[in-house]
Amino acid sequence: MTDAGNSGKSFKDKIGDWAGRFSGSRFVRAIMQAGYSVITFSIVGAMFLILTVLPQAFPIPGFAAWYANTIGRFTNLFQVVFNSTMGILALVFSGTFTYTYTKIYRDEEHIALNPLYGLWLFMMGMFITVPQLVWKGGMIQFVTSLNKNNIIGGGYAVSAGGITRIGSVGIFTGLVVGWITVQIYRFTIKHDWRIKMPSSVPEGVSNSFSALIPGACVAVVITLLNLILILAGTDIFKVLYIPFSFISNIADTWWGFLFIMFLAQFLWWFGVHGATITSSFFTPITLANVAANVRGAHYFFAGDPVNAFVTIGGSGATLGLAIWLATRAKSVQLKEIGRVEIVPAVFNINEPILFGLPIVYNIQLFIPFICAPLVSGAIAYIAITTRLVPKIILQQPWPTPVGLSGFIATASWKGAVLSVVCAISAFLVWYPFIRHYDHMLLMNEQSADAKKEAETPAEKPATADN
Repeated sequence: MTDAGNSGKSFKDKIGDWAGRFSGSRFVRAIMQAGYSVITFSIVGAMFLILTVLPQAFPIPGFAAWYANTIGRFTNLFQVVFNSTMGILALVFSGTFTYTYTKIYRDEEHIALNPLYGLWLFMMGMFITVPQLVWKGGMIQFVTSLNKNNIIGGGYAVSAGGITRIGSVGIFTGLVVGWITVQIYRFTIKHDWRIKMPSSVPEGVSNSFSALIPGACVAVVITLLNLILILAGTDIFKVLYIPFSFISNIADTWWGFLFIMFLAQFLWWFGVHGATITSSFFTPITLANVAANVRGAHYFFAGDPVNAFVTIGGSGATLGLAIWLATRAKSVQLKEIGRVEIVPAVFNINEPILFGLPIVYNIQLFIPFICAPLVSGAIAYIAITTRLVPKIILQQPWPTPVGLSGFIATASWKGAVLSVVCAISAFLVWYPFIRHYDHMLLMNEQSADAKKEAETPAEKPATADN
């Protein structure tokens, strides 16, 4: 019966159903919450990183010398603060994912799970995987290296950014460990594998013993997995680095990046929050890439290039469109929508346009909605990969207005200019389509007004009484 019902649905309905189920899945909801959690850390880290790159951001004669004798004396201290934010991304991102994932299961399956214990169990499992170990001489040994490019002591790889594996490179491993942790914790509690204490025992003590068996199971499973990989000459970080690096490299190509942008807009046209779905995949990649850029790499798909340069004004890159609707539209419908949308659009919020214009399911606006972000994205990609504009080294908050977002992302005035150029380019794609659409709606409004006047009975002239 279900298959027959699905087979009768239109393509639009099938896409909407699939995307809705995916975006509503527990895993994706937890990922999205994890993405939100790093915003504070990235902003704080960005503030202190900007202090270390001021000479590059403002190449003014004499400024570099003044900086070196004043603010520049404290750059190592600023670096410490940056390392304490961006340098623990794996713990923040994956820890929040685990906490939220545990909480979702607790609330939706009504299981006696404690999200805080889920978080601590994840931390234990994560740090089981962090040290680098090898099978040597018939025993497990810590890896040690004093190479200046690969300093490892007691199995822990360190750099100027702190412990390497709890930074951005550990995000994918953290997600896997978090998922395993939650599933083990959920399984053991669901099957009542726990030590129960008398009701007279304080709740804190009872909860501690209740989590003892789940904690032991997490430790055993993660340790066995780690042992198997070590005996095979590798570890979980190295194993996951292969697909992570492969996906990251694809996403950083021009065609991979534009495909991600196309998919987000395509899903939005069906009324599904495409940015939520696509960002659940690429957020770990962009976080890792922006940290790599700070260390000297040159990735385009880093930080938040989407809100800085691509979808300025919201999905579909509608900032210029909102301004035009509010100031130049002739139809009443579009002018009113523009007035409502113009302020939110400055902060990259455009639901009034998406559902009020409407853009969703509107075939007449499908082409500009898809193509405008592709054009602005292509311009940004070319400008940054050709080094005409500096690489992205910071992640700005997504509601940051046009211009300022590009400046923060690149710590350069060139990034601000690029952001404005991208917004203008996107509007040029929109212009012929929205102008035609506005004219069509105006004709319809005038026709409706004329019809209404024709149907209204004419008033009879007043006559004087005799």
